[in-house]
This record gives sequence, structure tokens and C-alpha cells, in this order.
Amino acid sequence: MSSGAELTSQEYITHHLANLKVGDGFMAVHLDSLGWSIFMGLVFLTIFRSVAKKATSGVPGKLQCAIEMIVGFVDDSVKSTFHGKNDLIAPLALTIFVWILLMNSMDWVPVDLLPHLIHWVTGMPLGDIYMKPVPTADPNITFGLALGVFILIIYYSIKVKGVGGFMKELTTQPFGHWSLYPVNFILETVTMLARPLSLALRLFGNLYAGELIFLLIATIGVFQLPVHFLWAAFHLLVIPLQAFIFMMLTIVYLSLAHEDH
Repeated sequence: MSSGAELTSQEYITHHLANLKVGDGFMAVHLDSLGWSIFMGLVFLTIFRSVAKKATSGVPGKLQCAIEMIVGFVDDSVKSTFHGKNDLIAPLALTIFVWILLMNSMDWVPVDLLPHLIHWVTGMPLGDIYMKPVPTADPNITFGLALGVFILIIYYSIKVKGVGGFMKELTTQPFGHWSLYPVNFILETVTMLARPLSLALRLFGNLYAGELIFLLIATIGVFQLPVHFLWAAFHLLVIPLQAFIFMMLTIVYLSLAHEDH
């Protein structure tokens, strides 16, 4: 879809920021975000399973070497940050990092490429094609990821500390006097709820802003390519960085949940 005669720049950007969805309101399902997130999850599983089955103890191939570097990097991050004992944390951190990295990488796909491919294959008018290929630019996906982490935080807080220990943690700090326990509970509850909120909004905000700038660049016309490549080069840092931050904060939050004083 071009930004020329058919649509104004505002209409072009608004169209590209709309999801392919079924239903309305709270019950709407964003098929493009859900589909691409599942597809990237399958890509992750396929690549890692293939490398694991073909791994050799000799000189590794390029793909095996890259996978080993990623696994080693995540393992070192977990060992240096997580201070409890839980065999789930390292695989969870690896899954979060690689899956979010792959979903973020869809931001490198030119904004008009998929709509034009769909138009070429199906013959649908470009104005009727809605396709947002970056799942992490959809708050539904990032909040879903953050909600999963939040459930694990609550689960391990109760499992490690017990219900009484967990409630004591929420009520006895930062102020030690019993009369201030209700104030402590409110403060600690807000702090706990802010964790998944910050996880979701940080990832969504950065990827949504990046996608929006790519769309603004696309409205320039014939001069867009040099600017597009410059912004894409900058995203070589942003895309893995956001995956790393989400992973590290998850490890830190779960480490706090495992602390039993």
C-alpha cells in the first residue's frame, strides 16, 4: 500500500496500526498478533530442536555455535542474578529471550511487504488488508507475557515462603510498627502489581514507537530507503536489548520470590 493517491499519510499510518481481528471491544482477538507470535514460537522450537538433535562434540557448525553462545549467555545471566534453586528458571529465561527476540525481529520486515504479498496472492484490495506483523507492538501480547511472569511470581512466593510468610512480607515492610501494617500492605501490593505492568508497557512502548517511526519513514516516498536503513540499523540494538531487559527483569523478580528470610 503506498502513501500516495489512495491514502493520506494519516490514513496510511492509521491503517497499518490496525490489527486483523475478530470480535469487538474486550473480547476482540487480534489474529495477526496471535498468529505471528505462535509462528515465531514454532520457529524457536524447530531451530533449537534441530540443533539439539544434530549437535556434535567436535567442531560445531555456525548455527550450533550461535545457539551455544545464546544458551551460554542466558545461563551466565541466570547464574549471576538468580540466587534460589529452581531448574525451571534457566529454560524459562532462554524461552523468554529467544521468543521475544524473534517477535521483535518482525519489526525489520518492511511495513508494506506483507500487505502487498497478500494482495498479490489473494487479489484483495490493499485497503481491506490489515496486518501488523510485530506481536510485541500489541499490548495484548506483552501483557499476556507479563501476566504469565506475574503468576509465577505469586506461585513461587507462596511455595517458598508459605502463605503466612508471603503475607508477612506484604505487611511488615517498609514500616515495622503493627499500626502501619495496612499502609505497608497497600504499598507492597502496588509495588507487586507494578512489576508486570512495567514489563508489559516497556516492551510494548519501545516496539510500538519503533513501528510508528518506520511508518512515518514510509510516508516520505522515494527518499525513504536511506532513512529506513539507518533506523533499521539502530534497531539492531533496540530489538535484542528489549528482549534482554524483559528476560533479566523476569529473573530478578523470580529471584526475589525465592528469597526466604
